[in-house]
Amino acid sequence: MTDTLRQEPEPRDSLVRGDFSDGHTRFTVRASSANAPDSFHVIANGNWADIVLIVSGLNSGHLHATWGDGWRSFAPDWKLWVEDAAFKVFYNGDLAADRTARTGNSNDDRRDGGLGPVKFCNG
Repeated sequence: MTDTLRQEPEPRDSLVRGDFSDGHTRFTVRASSANAPDSFHVIANGNWADIVLIVSGLNSGHLHATWGDGWRSFAPDWKLWVEDAAFKVFYNGDLAADRTARTGNSNDDRRDGGLGPVKFCNG
């Protein structure tokens, strides 16, 4: 009889701060380093090659948003919502509810829903 190999789950990346969703896509927020990160990355659906957003200048206060190739043409309201949600996750961890649960409509582009203070990036 052959022993079957048990798949152990991969350990969570220690730089991952958490996840959020817009009802269609699952976004993951990852810090640039463990100590005093100056930036964070947002990726889509667990694919580290699909960079949605990079926010830099966290330590200097000169925030700059750089959008990935497939994401920079999205609606400005949606992009602001993603920035807000990403900051919330970066500083506080996973969002308890996704956009659909907060607004009742996955197509709603309002930026409310208790995300806290709005951060604006130059970029």
